[in-house]
Amino acid sequence: MMKIFIAGHRGMVGSALVREAERRGGYEILTAGREELDLLDQAACQKWLADQKPDQVIIAAAKVGGIHANATYPAEFIYENLVIATNLIEGSRQAGVERVLFLGSSCIYPKMAPQPMPEDCLLTSPLEVTNEAYAVAKIAGLKMCQHYRAQYGLKYHSAMPTNLYGQGDNYHPENSHVIPALIRRFHEAKERGDSEVVIWGSGTPRREFLHVDDLAAACYHLLDLEEPPDWVNLGVGEDVTILELAGFVARTVGFEGGIQTDPSKPDGTPRKLLDVSRLTASGWKAEITLEAGLVNAYEDFLKAVGQGLARL
Repeated sequence: MMKIFIAGHRGMVGSALVREAERRGGYEILTAGREELDLLDQAACQKWLADQKPDQVIIAAAKVGGIHANATYPAEFIYENLVIATNLIEGSRQAGVERVLFLGSSCIYPKMAPQPMPEDCLLTSPLEVTNEAYAVAKIAGLKMCQHYRAQYGLKYHSAMPTNLYGQGDNYHPENSHVIPALIRRFHEAKERGDSEVVIWGSGTPRREFLHVDDLAAACYHLLDLEEPPDWVNLGVGEDVTILELAGFVARTVGFEGGIQTDPSKPDGTPRKLLDVSRLTASGWKAEITLEAGLVNAYEDFLKAVGQGLARL
């Protein structure tokens, strides 16, 4: 039985990875909450990994947030994400871990990258300033895995997901990503009987969205590959404008009022669509449509709110 450590198992991504491992079977799943293992403590990470001796590690732990959070707390974003990456990658090497999959983000690519963004456009021009701190930390983790693989012969590799959403998302009004923010905003507007909802920015930027259950399936697909790419984009290969997305969310929630934009707020990167040809060539593609995924996400939001478990 494969012993796998899923770092960050309580987050949206980590919990999806646990569910997928349970669904697949054949895994002894190792997890450790913050009260048991502080991923910012190098010595603690090295000892825990040496004691547990996992065969594989998926690094899904990270400090994450939307445009507002990234712009407000850049020091925390670069520090915590750098430390988590270095502690777990080097700790895994010292513990003899055979395989590490490091999860990054599509924000590692340049602001004005060609669209769709191929893996090879990394570090070819400046990053989007609003999430530069997070992106630099994720690039460092990716490069650590690449160089550890080259120097030590270890199968340490990375996956760069597009925008994620789904079960267990964060619905905080300032620190959430766009889909959970819109779900909460439209839900509360419907509850109040509002005549319209104002969305952040011009509504023209285009974004790609991958359901977190598809992400989890893609990660295990990569771990099953004998010779995975050093890093690979994880996405669906299609995008929508933020205004179109708002319309999808409004219909999913049942909000019947108008939708207005606020161009005084920043838009971020004009377009972020991943080139997923490398992933497709490896034998995997996303299965959950945006419409079906939004229904699933809203059902999870309602359930979490009803049980008092929503991350609000």
